[in-house]
Amino acid sequence: MTQLFTHFSNIIIPVIIFYIIAYGLATKTKVYEDFIKGAKDGFHTVIQIMPTLIGLMVAVGVLRASGFLEFLGSIVSVVTDKIGISSELVPLILIKMFSSSAATGLVLDIFKEHGPDSLLGMTTSIMMSCTETVFYTMSVYYMAAKVTKTRYTLIGAILTTFAGVIASIVLARMM
Repeated sequence: MTQLFTHFSNIIIPVIIFYIIAYGLATKTKVYEDFIKGAKDGFHTVIQIMPTLIGLMVAVGVLRASGFLEFLGSIVSVVTDKIGISSELVPLILIKMFSSSAATGLVLDIFKEHGPDSLLGMTTSIMMSCTETVFYTMSVYYMAAKVTKTRYTLIGAILTTFAGVIASIVLARMM
């Protein structure tokens, strides 16, 4: 069964690319020209959102290097320990909402200290796939689309993040 998934994952991207090209040719669309136009638009979008991305990355780096995240984790550990969340997950939960790459650094630190097969390691792994980089995603897409009224997006995104955290904890304990 695993070989089936391995072969499927190896061919899915080329199949999708072939399908897009074949569909474009069948509908007499200029596939290459459309691709180049989309790439140019994507490049301009990256240039527009670059200051936001740099600001987010610098802020996360400063928080991590200063030890503030560990300090915050120790402060909230009184509450988190009572509800079954390790205080070491608090910095990961917060950083993941801003930057997935910075969160990956925290994940590696947790793996080094506790191991990937520990309860904390399993919870961390599941949490990385059950949560989203809320602030990064909102800033990138809203800036690119020039959206100014976010309505309930942030509240909904934070609620789903906490649902992902709870699901991670429950799933890790079931394993």
